[in-house]
Amino acid sequence: MSGDYKNNPKNNQMIIRQYTSKDKNAWDRYVLKHPFSTIFHLTAWKEVVEDSFHHKSFYLVCEDENSSRITGLLPLFEIKSLLFGHYLISNPFAELGGILADDDDVEAPLLNRAVVISKKLNCDYLELRNKKELPNLLTKSLYYNFQREISHDHDENLKAIPRKSRAMVRKGIKSELASEMGHHLFSEFYEMLSLNFHRLGTPVFSRAYLEKLLKKDDLKTNILVIRTKEQQTCAAVMTFFFKDQVVPYYAGSDNTMRHLGINDFMYWELMKHGADRGYRIFDYGRSKEGTGSFSFKKHWGFKPNPLAYQYNLVKIDQLPNLSPANPKYQKKIEMWRRLPLWATKIIGPFIARNLA
Repeated sequence: MSGDYKNNPKNNQMIIRQYTSKDKNAWDRYVLKHPFSTIFHLTAWKEVVEDSFHHKSFYLVCEDENSSRITGLLPLFEIKSLLFGHYLISNPFAELGGILADDDDVEAPLLNRAVVISKKLNCDYLELRNKKELPNLLTKSLYYNFQREISHDHDENLKAIPRKSRAMVRKGIKSELASEMGHHLFSEFYEMLSLNFHRLGTPVFSRAYLEKLLKKDDLKTNILVIRTKEQQTCAAVMTFFFKDQVVPYYAGSDNTMRHLGINDFMYWELMKHGADRGYRIFDYGRSKEGTGSFSFKKHWGFKPNPLAYQYNLVKIDQLPNLSPANPKYQKKIEMWRRLPLWATKIIGPFIARNLA
């Protein structure tokens, strides 16, 4: 699987090869300059996933043969699971991934190479989590991204929130909720996240994985915690700060206190934090249509933009469906909700490692 692939579009010789540790700096520079890149394309994501879950990576680099300049890249991971199948994916545990390239002439051979690898590995399928649709792949309309520009002026940002959600932000303020940010808040964050995953019937990630995300300097990760006036933790979010974007990614809250506006207040405090530090985009992340989180983000005035989750089927003849909305998982989800919270923290990480 280590052979190079040569192509000759428009008389420019290119080489597609596998990533090596020597590519790290050049890879990340390319990611940071590309207009469609995400935090999940950075090599720091690769390192955390490998270290936390021991999945094998097949990162691809396309470079100009004469100058050795990177002209495209594709992060890939192989997931092998008795429960969820055997597949090649870009990128696991991520909202997005897929190909970054200078142009279509680079994009096509990178995709072809990924298809070849998936067949050699005898995978069930190849999955690419793209912002835009690529040709010759099957597309599933499942997730939507919510993103918009924010102002440096807090009053402008508050006025941009529709009336009902704005009222909940103000309710949080009147309830004397308070926020605090810092890595030292990890345990409080993990408790809130575990509560949220348990309520949804979803296995929670391990503390070790999330702590590694927090400690990776390149990911610029931080934790925001919300407390009541009685100093009780009621909500928390782990956020990435990438280029000009604020990207809240893992969050949880105590549902018994949602009447205080804890979730609206939390994201308002995070938006204020980003605006004060010059960030321009607030990225609410992905949600499935018809879910509570989808409605919550729409009520904040964010427009849903469809994501193109695309597939090349190798050993199966129908699109895979690992979504919790799949009816075949409903009994398992209900059973998971009935487990005590402490048990889900122990068992959950062993299942979650393959739920990419």
